[in-house]
Amino acid sequence: MKKYLALGVLLAVAACGGGPSKPPRNLDDACAIIKERPQYFNAMRRTEARWGVPVAVQMATIHQESKFDGNAKTPQRFALGIIPLGRQSSAYGYSQALDGTWDEYREDTRRFGARRNRISDATDFMGWYMDGTQKKLGISKADARNQYLAYHEGRGGYSRGSHRSKSWLLAVADRVASRAQMYEIQLQACRR
Repeated sequence: MKKYLALGVLLAVAACGGGPSKPPRNLDDACAIIKERPQYFNAMRRTEARWGVPVAVQMATIHQESKFDGNAKTPQRFALGIIPLGRQSSAYGYSQALDGTWDEYREDTRRFGARRNRISDATDFMGWYMDGTQKKLGISKADARNQYLAYHEGRGGYSRGSHRSKSWLLAVADRVASRAQMYEIQLQACRR
């Protein structure tokens, strides 16, 4: 009997993980994403209410950072093409938050149990970060392009203009802005 009880407890704990980490099927349709994963939309609405970052901006940033994969990691680096050197950075999860920034978020918000592969924690992190970006750099929370640039480069890098010499990054930021606009139009339609 104890064996079955232990097995039941183990299964219950395993079922309480960070939720599905496999991305939704149609990443180009905000309505399909929230229909397939209503918990994503609920998390993003809570973040919008708490931090003021529009759902569409959150969705576009998550799309760019992880393609909605809760276990996303940066690629491995190799020496001589075969010797593994580790990952390009410590970025992980939906938001691709770096270890140090994630620790700062957990300390600042007192959310010590927060996990980068849990959508509600990842969106709250993004809200916290973008709120700080607006306060420190004056970038509107609805400005997906410049919020993304500051998110990618860090606030210090953005204020130094490190993004200006990276044409590839400027193109990515433009795509994030376009996707945020697309998601916003879609969200307005599916909310009706």
